[in-house]
Amino acid sequence: MLNLTPEHEMFRQSVRRFVEREINPHIEKWEAEKCYPGRELFPKLGELGALGPSYPEEYGGGGGDYAFNYVLAEELGQSGALGVPMGIMVHTDMATPALAQFGSEELKRKFLAPAIEGKLISAIAVSEPDAGSDVASLTTNAVSDGDHYIINGSKMWITNGTQADFVVTLMRTTPGHTAKGMSLVVVPTDSEGFKVSRTIDKMGNHSSDTAALTYENVRVPKSFCIGEEGRGFQLQMQQFQKERLVGTALALGGMDRCMQMTVDYTKERKTFGKPIIENQYVHFRLAELRTEIELLRQMAHHCTNQIIAGKDCTREVSMAKLKAGRLCREVADSCIQFHGGMGYAEEYPMARYYRDARLLSIGAGADEVMLTILARMEGYI
Repeated sequence: MLNLTPEHEMFRQSVRRFVEREINPHIEKWEAEKCYPGRELFPKLGELGALGPSYPEEYGGGGGDYAFNYVLAEELGQSGALGVPMGIMVHTDMATPALAQFGSEELKRKFLAPAIEGKLISAIAVSEPDAGSDVASLTTNAVSDGDHYIINGSKMWITNGTQADFVVTLMRTTPGHTAKGMSLVVVPTDSEGFKVSRTIDKMGNHSSDTAALTYENVRVPKSFCIGEEGRGFQLQMQQFQKERLVGTALALGGMDRCMQMTVDYTKERKTFGKPIIENQYVHFRLAELRTEIELLRQMAHHCTNQIIAGKDCTREVSMAKLKAGRLCREVADSCIQFHGGMGYAEEYPMARYYRDARLLSIGAGADEVMLTILARMEGYI
């Protein structure tokens, strides 16, 4: 069980109010525009202390434990669309963890501190047109030129890609075709030769901007490398654990919202003279789904405790992420069914949730990648 203090609960309430006041009233507009306004939203999140709750206070962070990040993700999951919280959590738990843990003092002052304040927006660039789940096969490369790298390549499926001020990019700094010789490098988006080649229209998460990026002889200082050169693959694998955990927490928040909307609807809507929820199958199914959600929440709490304790939770977080991706689809499907025609209508948020939830089994490592990790760790292969 996650040991949440009164400070954690106060933070939860402040994030909940933020979602209700600053996000949900604008969801329809941002979904239609296919992008949320990060320049407006992030400074407000920075004032709230939500962009670095567990980062050191010397860089503007909250100095708390990782349970604050978990709480943040779960509450953001209550948003009316999952695209907005995904963009925020990319900034807090996917693009900046390695920077905060392994970045130089220069990098932390130049990029991390203003990111925590909300003055800079970040993105993480790993996937490529021909390298998604198979991270070891990426081809974006950096050639040494004195004190600089010259970077060439392309990246795909980049959340915050059209708005980011800097992109933490995984690239090859040593030629090869394996996981060795990769580095994580901070690339400012105003660098000459960097461009957003196109935006990607997706099935769901419409309010989150997703882009394809191109690097054409982009020149950045070698000092922008995070940690030791050639250790980028290992740093990214560590970073993935937090990415997969907050993805699970977002899913839990979304499922809570979806379930509550369904309970409210089935109590009010009557068929054959009685509320829908009084049908045994309906309330049995809702009870069954609630049980699955709470079991997943306990696993997520365990993973959070492991991170706080500084322990490796690759096994457990892979299980949690696998289960979250499948369970949120199951919840979405049942809740739409119980809404009937209203669940299928675009004017009601159930259809949006159904589309948004589908991404979790693909992004941050597909279900098949989670299964491969687990099979190896269990000694099956």
